[in-house]
Amino acid sequence: MVVPPLLRAVIMGPPGSGKGTVSARIIKHFGVKHLSSGDLLRDNMQKKTEVGILAKSYIDQGQLIPDDIMTQLMLNELKGLDQYNWLLDGFPRTVAQAEALDKECHIDTVIDLDVPFETIKCRLTARWIHPASGRVYNLEFNPPKVQGIDDFTGEPLAQRDDDKPETVSKRLQAYDAQTKPVLEYYRKKGLLKSFSGTETNKIWPCIYAFLQTKLPDVSQKDAAIPR
Repeated sequence: MVVPPLLRAVIMGPPGSGKGTVSARIIKHFGVKHLSSGDLLRDNMQKKTEVGILAKSYIDQGQLIPDDIMTQLMLNELKGLDQYNWLLDGFPRTVAQAEALDKECHIDTVIDLDVPFETIKCRLTARWIHPASGRVYNLEFNPPKVQGIDDFTGEPLAQRDDDKPETVSKRLQAYDAQTKPVLEYYRKKGLLKSFSGTETNKIWPCIYAFLQTKLPDVSQKDAAIPR
């Protein structure tokens, strides 16, 4: 029996593109180990590790964490996953990080969620919260009964700073500037697989079909269209 080679995959997409949802479905159906740079950073900062303290000092100053720190953090974690299929999320973010990753392991595929920025802006800016309870509303699919008012208390709703239109625009522009060269780097290597669309549920079946050519579905439910 021939053992298939282990899958080394990266998922990329702007904030609000549905990366978290898609990653969760990939884990469920294909049993891959998911390594998120954001989760790993938070974990290290919480545990006050050497890297965590260093990373926090940059974040507190509003600066990007240098490539060498991010690379060291991720590559150390990957050493423990050499027997598994894995999916990287949030790394590499720069060409320097991609090159450092290449020196350590061969990437098989890069899944790019190509969701229009206008769709993402609508998606993120439609989110409002009731600050006291944390209740979340979405103007598109879960609106309050009265616009701008919490259903239960009648108190005004607020928008998180992250979800305000001007902040969303800045976050998307920053992602675009930082990530375009990385997408181009992987495109030239023939590893980039872009999935375009405005709805995660319509993009997902295409991603699922693509991954099925590389890995078996390990989930128990054998649904016609996997969710």
